[in-house]
Amino acid sequence: MTAEKWTARARAIDSFKVMDLLKRARELDDLGQDVVHMEAGEPDFETAPAIKRAAVEAIQTKAIQYTPAGGIAPLRERIARFYQERYGIELGPERVLVTPGASGGLLLAFSLLAEKGQRFMMADPGYPCNPQFLRLVEAGAQRVRVDASTNFQLTAELVRTHWAEDTAGVLLASPANPTGAVVPPEEMSRIAATVRELGGELIVDELYHGLTYGFDAQSALAEDDQVVVLNSFSKYFGMTGWRLGWLVAPADAIAEMEKIAQNLFISPPTLSQYAALAAFEPESIQLFESRRRAFQERRDLLVGGLRELGFVIDTPPQGAFYVYADASALTDNSFDWCWSLLEEDKVAATPGADFSRFDANKYVRFSYTTGLDRIELALERLARRAQRYGS
Repeated sequence: MTAEKWTARARAIDSFKVMDLLKRARELDDLGQDVVHMEAGEPDFETAPAIKRAAVEAIQTKAIQYTPAGGIAPLRERIARFYQERYGIELGPERVLVTPGASGGLLLAFSLLAEKGQRFMMADPGYPCNPQFLRLVEAGAQRVRVDASTNFQLTAELVRTHWAEDTAGVLLASPANPTGAVVPPEEMSRIAATVRELGGELIVDELYHGLTYGFDAQSALAEDDQVVVLNSFSKYFGMTGWRLGWLVAPADAIAEMEKIAQNLFISPPTLSQYAALAAFEPESIQLFESRRRAFQERRDLLVGGLRELGFVIDTPPQGAFYVYADASALTDNSFDWCWSLLEEDKVAATPGADFSRFDANKYVRFSYTTGLDRIELALERLARRAQRYGS
């Protein structure tokens, strides 16, 4: 096989730059270097004990075989009940589709809603893999520049201003990666109404729900029950390697996406599904809430420390576990700066180039997915770097 035979579709897919940096950081780990990892969006907490026990029990008592493409009935029912418990939203299990990670869910949603040549509007900065899913279905991303003035989120006004003939819909993330910004309920309602008026579809990424600080986020389903909502067991529930997510949509859309899922995935991971049932147990929720408080403490330490070092953070992130910091007082090239920070100071952070096409060189994303002692060590190393370079 030669590169000349690779498809234009494959060649157009951009690399996920944080994974390149993570690979190098782990190489340094293997060499005995003490790297502070603040690059990847993966919590440092172990899988909750109840989930582990449920997995062991499933291995011992269940046939770990294919399940229905939409997931096992008990999990779909339990997720639907979770919306009643957490948000006061009544759902039937026929509106829930269990997916192999939220990434699998987004691929299904785009397969259903984005025709070839159409575009989905999304905020820039944003999660770098989203445009790549659109490329795979021969659609595209319509990136709209956002900044601190709009809390790094799209607004109804921006949606209307940037709507084009080839716009199929809007993808929102609330809380967002990399900024941690949340769309307020009233603005979510206005965006949903605007998208509906313009004839498009709204997809809302709620992967970081449960990880908001000082308030509980409301689901977009409370504003418009026709939106497609994505969620995951990776973030709040701490099950990254189990590769399990879900989406909520109108029942007829779920049935159509289940048909696509049958062909793409056969079924979500069986063991992960049985294990995930235990994620909703009171013991597990209590643990996740204690971890949310720990994340808030980490956020506050990191934001304060970065500000003292010259980073600009207009508003502390409202959710997720990232700080998207303006580093323009320290560098005019955050990509090179992050690689230098890793090689020289053994702190791994992600350059803005992964998330933005507009202000990438200004920003660095720090993940506070490591302990307070490690964050303090990273801040010490950043302070020494500032002294060394006079910034």
